[in-house]
Amino acid sequence: MNLKKVFLVAVLAVSQSIAAVPAWAAPVSTESATPQSVNAAANTADTQLQPESTDPLPPLVTEPPAGTVIPTPTPVPAVVVPTATPVPGVTETPIPAATVAPGATIAPVDGTVPTDAVLPTATPLTETPVSPSMTTSAAGGGQLILMMNSNKMFRNGTPYTANQPMAVKNGVSYVSIRAMVEMVGVAFTYDAKTKEVIVTKGTSIMRFKTDSKIYTVDGTKVTMKGPAYQFKGTFMIPLTSITSALKIPYTVDNVQKRVILTLNTKPTASFTVQPKEIYAGETTVNYVTYSSSPNGTPIVEERWSGNKMDVYDQPGFYTVIYSVRDANNLWSDPYPVTIQVLQPNQPPVAQFTTDKEEYKMGEPVTLTDTSYDPENEELTATWNNRSLAYFTPGPLSIQLTVTDKHGLSSTFEKMITITNEQLYTQDEVTKLFTIPGDIISMDGGMIPALPNLPYTLSSEGYTLIRSNSPETVQTEGVLYRESSVGNTRFLVHHMNNMATRQKLYVIATNNNLYPTTINIQYLGIAGPVTSPEYTGKVSMEKYFNSMVTGLAESQITLQPGQSLPIMTDLNKVAMKPKDVMSLSADLFSDLPVQYNVVMVEQSKDPVAELPYLPVLDIDGVHTRGTFPDSTRIMNVTDLVGTTQSKLLLGDNIKDKNLDGIDPMKGTYVSNAGNFGVLYKIVLDRVAANTLITFNPRGGPYLGPLLVNGTMVNLPNKGVIGKTSDTNAVVYRTGEYEGRVEIVFSVASGSNLPVNFVFTPLPAKK
Repeated sequence: MNLKKVFLVAVLAVSQSIAAVPAWAAPVSTESATPQSVNAAANTADTQLQPESTDPLPPLVTEPPAGTVIPTPTPVPAVVVPTATPVPGVTETPIPAATVAPGATIAPVDGTVPTDAVLPTATPLTETPVSPSMTTSAAGGGQLILMMNSNKMFRNGTPYTANQPMAVKNGVSYVSIRAMVEMVGVAFTYDAKTKEVIVTKGTSIMRFKTDSKIYTVDGTKVTMKGPAYQFKGTFMIPLTSITSALKIPYTVDNVQKRVILTLNTKPTASFTVQPKEIYAGETTVNYVTYSSSPNGTPIVEERWSGNKMDVYDQPGFYTVIYSVRDANNLWSDPYPVTIQVLQPNQPPVAQFTTDKEEYKMGEPVTLTDTSYDPENEELTATWNNRSLAYFTPGPLSIQLTVTDKHGLSSTFEKMITITNEQLYTQDEVTKLFTIPGDIISMDGGMIPALPNLPYTLSSEGYTLIRSNSPETVQTEGVLYRESSVGNTRFLVHHMNNMATRQKLYVIATNNNLYPTTINIQYLGIAGPVTSPEYTGKVSMEKYFNSMVTGLAESQITLQPGQSLPIMTDLNKVAMKPKDVMSLSADLFSDLPVQYNVVMVEQSKDPVAELPYLPVLDIDGVHTRGTFPDSTRIMNVTDLVGTTQSKLLLGDNIKDKNLDGIDPMKGTYVSNAGNFGVLYKIVLDRVAANTLITFNPRGGPYLGPLLVNGTMVNLPNKGVIGKTSDTNAVVYRTGEYEGRVEIVFSVASGSNLPVNFVFTPLPAKK
């Protein structure tokens, strides 16, 4: 009887110890624990389970090859649970039901409830001495070690048993997702309707779906090396995918057959200071803090050290340090910021000089601004009563106010005297002394009747690709597709009319059997902003500036079959809804290159999306097409400027539109307005004292041109062309006849036709 009682007590003790260990953490049966059975369930034969070349983990093995010397692994203590023998009259204590994490949904999947739908807390096996390789790292960090060919795991030296061992299926190493996330310490649930395991780490949400190679991180799709699957009720997932999703670095120890994951559960802390510039004794400093825990643990305390002040009395450098503590009593690493406190801003000093103290009526007054700022900041100047000349005799006051970027200003006033004697009339002063780029008034009604300059016309072989329709883009797609070789010119001008941020790309594809080289010659890109006129003006300014400086020159080599975005400043910043981008560029390729102008959502890979994008239709208002010979050379050999005359561009009568083809539709098109055409106007003989002005006739105009290699903005301020009387000064010859070369291209967003007007100047006195 005593022996029977002892045996009965032993059986009860074993039963209770089994009940205290959750199902997945308890030792598994010999059948489920062997690598052979796992691999057999995952594939037809263990010999077929070869790792993918990209998987850093070796396959599970059972027997080493003959003659292999196997290093002695670090001993892993085993826990042996004896098999209980049924005793008459004794009922085995049932294993208590595991609790479910808040929000978890438990429902059958394929007729069964997966083990992963129930989320017990892992219970450590018998304690084992901690080896140096398994120690906890710096505060808040640690190690999780997965043993190959085993379901043993060690978290900071404490052994655990997973519900399934590591397995290799089709060359990919798999682990139990529940065992992994519980060891890492993040929350997860199971959605039976979608057959997904939902992992939450901090504010990030990851979803893994049964039999799918795709998982999502905050809605973004990521492809795994193999599909997730369920084996004996356990949700298995590629190890490299869960480590990537949770951002856990790991190493592989092939000697001791271990995968070592580095865990970091410390919170993080950071802060910024506002405003950007802080002045001693004046600025109240605002400290904007940021903190989080990798596992979503609440932050319960923050700590400041260093020289934290709301207002700093003295200029200099001050270091402030910020740290936070979470509910697990883990402190973040200190986050230091060095604050520069500036000397209080001083007001600027306004001043100017005049070349004389007394002037005749109509005599030019030269004003020289000598204002300065104590901090050498850029100043905004506002003049009162400034003019090229004055026509009312008597004393006259001129004022200058300068303002720095902080709003401090000062004003300077000077008195001059205007005599009763007259030197020039108002019209003479305007024509003789208005600087290039400024606006003057001229009778617009008489300009169309002026004789048009005769010229000889020739061209240079630049193929123009004009991508301007649909100008307002309503959906993602290909805006233009064309192949070109040699000299190629681009004019791209589009608006994003979608609700999401988009990026605009020019993608070059080499469909040749040999590498091809693209040489960027001239380049101008502007935007994204909401003004079409502004983007057209700035892109043309940059384009002409690159002609003068050569700073845009670059080279790209495409291998056979390769596609790459080129001129990538175009897609550096995403376009918000209603934003516009403009591009003007010249380039050269030694072999044919296919070019695609595409617009796609900002997060997408344009090269990967290209095969699936639709070719968008034109908008019926703007022009797209490919046009040959887009450099138009106008050579005027007659003497110009002895009488008033004009040169008319963009009217399609005297200056004909280029004809071309829309390659996507296969239809002929006319380049309305000749946008993208580069005009080289060569005036061999311009008379002395000739004024050249720019007179838009179709509406407002904004854009630059080059005159004898110098860029002139049309106009310097504001917009020209609101009325036909407005002209911008382009150039003024001196005392001798000379040659003048004008390089001009119509800026996107502006209007045609335009005139260059040549007017004899009055004699200087």
